Amino acid sequence: MRTAPTILHLDMDAFYASAEQASKPSLRGKAVVVGGIGPRGVVATASYEARVFGVHSAMPIGQARRLAPNAAYLVPRFRLYREVSEQVMGLLRALSPLVEPLSLDEAFVDLEAGETAWDAASARLVGERLRDEIKAVTGLTGSVGLAASKMLAKIASEEAKPDGLVLIEPGTERAMLGPMSVRTLPGVGPATGDHLRRAGITTVEEIAEAGEDELVRLLGKSHGASLYAMALAHDDRPVVAERDAKSVSVEDTYDVDIHDRVRVRTEVQRLAERCVQRLRGAERSGRTVVLKVRRYDFSTLTRSETLRGPTDDPAVVREAAARLLESVDTTGGVRLLGVGVTGLADYTQEDLFAQARAQAEADAHAAEGEREGEAEGAGCAGDEVQVAVGEVVEAADRRWVAGHDVRHEEFGHGWVQGSGLGRVTVRFETPYSEPGRVRTFRTDDPALLPAEPLPLVEGGAGRFAALEPDAGSGVV
Repeated sequence: MRTAPTILHLDMDAFYASAEQASKPSLRGKAVVVGGIGPRGVVATASYEARVFGVHSAMPIGQARRLAPNAAYLVPRFRLYREVSEQVMGLLRALSPLVEPLSLDEAFVDLEAGETAWDAASARLVGERLRDEIKAVTGLTGSVGLAASKMLAKIASEEAKPDGLVLIEPGTERAMLGPMSVRTLPGVGPATGDHLRRAGITTVEEIAEAGEDELVRLLGKSHGASLYAMALAHDDRPVVAERDAKSVSVEDTYDVDIHDRVRVRTEVQRLAERCVQRLRGAERSGRTVVLKVRRYDFSTLTRSETLRGPTDDPAVVREAAARLLESVDTTGGVRLLGVGVTGLADYTQEDLFAQARAQAEADAHAAEGEREGEAEGAGCAGDEVQVAVGEVVEAADRRWVAGHDVRHEEFGHGWVQGSGLGRVTVRFETPYSEPGRVRTFRTDDPALLPAEPLPLVEGGAGRFAALEPDAGSGVV
């Protein structure tokens, strides 16, 4: 372990919820819960105002609603969060070539490698400046931990929350860790914590006093030895700049079990398309397609098929997912579906047969459309028929998702507060305005359209082309 606190850990404060509050002036200072808002949804992030009521991440959304019935419940806007995350990661990369992202809102930075800090004073200065820059660029706050190792830097950032900075001076680690709960150490979850408690070990100091042999006896060689080393504040793990993605996947949980086999097939095809979009967004290809099915009884099945070579062709992934579905019994109902791709590479070896089939299908659909157009009558030009069909599809497919952006021809930019019974309620405001007024429209009002999220800071970079919700998807 190094002798200066030059490992920095940044953790954005209640990231998703804070981004929503920054985007929506009427929600600032109020309880906000971001997650799946259906009866089977879970909390992704809760604002600090919501945490006062006991709401926390991974909690079932139904339980959260009982604890905080007056909170705002919003569907995640992952494309907005990724854009803000890139702004933050850019600030970190300006500090050092060694930046190790852990998620959209969390990363380690080796300040010594970037020659931006070499002792406690310079490290603290860098940390304070970083927090100011994050606030200026994104409008959000982050907590910073500084220490001589990754483990201690992460613990320091937890102690700093919210919107603070904690620096652990080398030589003070044991004294600082000693009275803390064993759950403070990485890898100590509820089960391990209970096991240690039954052995009379509840603090980090008691782990160190128990000795390595006792920890190995209680937890096994690997876990016991690792936990003893952490209790002594030993952690030599380096900051690793590249953490290569192992898979790309998307999944959806359904409010009501799906029993219709045709609907299940349609959902799998849709998920395959979204998975490929995410795969291409990561500029990767993959060789193995994975299907995940959680049935009515909570049993979860996975099926996989390895292709002849890596691909990012949507037709190939769709067909593989469809084949995998044929081997799964869904007659009792399906509550969750997912499609993923593993064995990632940065090149493709396209399945020419799948491409040929996809082109043939497209040609057949085009020919069928031409025949239908001719049957309607020779008085309609081809372009006019296409426009008319496009308008019908747009009106039928339009969905109003709580928290997502819209724009009205007369009232401007706003966001969906809720919808149902043929009505949609919209609050018209921007990140730079005062709290706005609420208005209600018919769901098929032609003047109301989905919109791109606005930058959180006026004049900030970044607009977001994709308009559909992206919950339940991930790059691992």
